Amino acid sequence: MAEPAGVRVTAVHATSALGRGAEAQLAGVLAGIPAFRPVRRFDTGPRRVDAAATLPDAGDLAAELAEAVETACRSAGLDSGRRAGAALLLAVHGGAAVPALAAGLAAATGFPDVRTYTTACVSATSAVADAAALIRRGDVDRAVVAAGYLVEPDQYALFDAGRALATDAAVRPFSAGRTGLLLGDGVAAVVLERADVARRPVADLLGWGRAGDAFHPCQPEPTGRGLARAVAAALRRAGLAADDIGYVNANATGTGYSDAAEAAALRTALGPAVAHTPVSSTKALHGHALEASGLLELVVTVLAVRHGKLPVNAGWLGPDPDCPLDVIRDAPRPAATRYALTLNAAFGGANTALLVGAA
Repeated sequence: MAEPAGVRVTAVHATSALGRGAEAQLAGVLAGIPAFRPVRRFDTGPRRVDAAATLPDAGDLAAELAEAVETACRSAGLDSGRRAGAALLLAVHGGAAVPALAAGLAAATGFPDVRTYTTACVSATSAVADAAALIRRGDVDRAVVAAGYLVEPDQYALFDAGRALATDAAVRPFSAGRTGLLLGDGVAAVVLERADVARRPVADLLGWGRAGDAFHPCQPEPTGRGLARAVAAALRRAGLAADDIGYVNANATGTGYSDAAEAAALRTALGPAVAHTPVSSTKALHGHALEASGLLELVVTVLAVRHGKLPVNAGWLGPDPDCPLDVIRDAPRPAATRYALTLNAAFGGANTALLVGAA
């Protein structure tokens, strides 16, 4: 039996409050300056919190998504012929407008069809895992995954009412004194291709894992068992050991219970190696882009390991005994290996892990 086809990342593009384009994301996370500012896009007067990471010149979501897909496709050399036989997968917030948004994106970018994902904060990473599976199975030679979320009043109000937003205008993952998350704009697109047809590799997508724990509609399972299983599955699929991992871009949102549960998951999944595995959460810089977070963070992770520099965990005040991890503080750290994990979790106990290696 032939070995399954390898999967390569051949283009990445992203827009966030850190700027437009992949290089702006890398520069932003390495600078370590959070992008949170008072919201001007809508009225936050009735809210407890008024901060988010928004791009001042953001267009409407349909236009931003089309630009992201076009830019990524051009970078990978995907002309109309190559797009015709490729899969397009889209991660966005659910609602009545999704079918029209998806159909419009496919038509605007020259793809025959589109598959949509509206599974909250694991939408984008679930799409990446499915795209990789399609390629490894031989169903398609290439796939484009796009995701987008622009901070808007409805979700902002829900997170504020749930007292999930940081009251001090800062996101402090894994840190003592953290008070919550902050939302951020995120629009991204990545191109995945079968290794033997990839002409411009940026990184290898080596492993992926998904697991659910169904512990509670909103609260994380305290031991992080679902996320630990997702990490273990990604390691198995990649054929790597915990000691091989040189960086984890954590899901960590800066909320008390979820950060502690993720730390527990990493201790379970990585074992003794967790003591020397660098960890940070770039949400502390670009905010939580909900359905698009996983793809934005994949782009950042790919660029970080490719350039050999790991982003800081901004907002750090001091160690939390419930989060005993090797958190990157003060300044970017050199990457010790070419392998990295990027993790995401969602309400309802859904968990994903993607494992990449610099090409």
